Amino acid sequence: MASTKDVIDNHLKCFGEGDLQGILSDYAPGAVLFTADGPLRGADAIRPLFQAMLAEFGKPGAAFRMQHQSVAGDYAYILWNAETADNVYEVATDTFVVRDGKIVAQSFACKISPRN
Repeated sequence: MASTKDVIDNHLKCFGEGDLQGILSDYAPGAVLFTADGPLRGADAIRPLFQAMLAEFGKPGAAFRMQHQSVAGDYAYILWNAETADNVYEVATDTFVVRDGKIVAQSFACKISPRN
């Protein structure tokens, strides 16, 4: 079974490669992703968020910078920032709960400023 670090490393790798199926395969059935717009439950609800993010980050000139990453048992935390053709992600965080090699819960928060 994959460790928490293995799952998060795969999640980040798949995001960087634009691999939507790889991203979604990291989630357990019934996983919940907490966002500012409310919780998303299960892969079908999570899919549109990642489709939009992959479309945005897939445009030329996107840059992603990991500021901090830590893992403690079943829990992981990342702090990052990024720039895309459309937006500046001044600060963004994700917190994950991983059980049995799958993400069962995640929170995502960020401060985004549109590029002008």
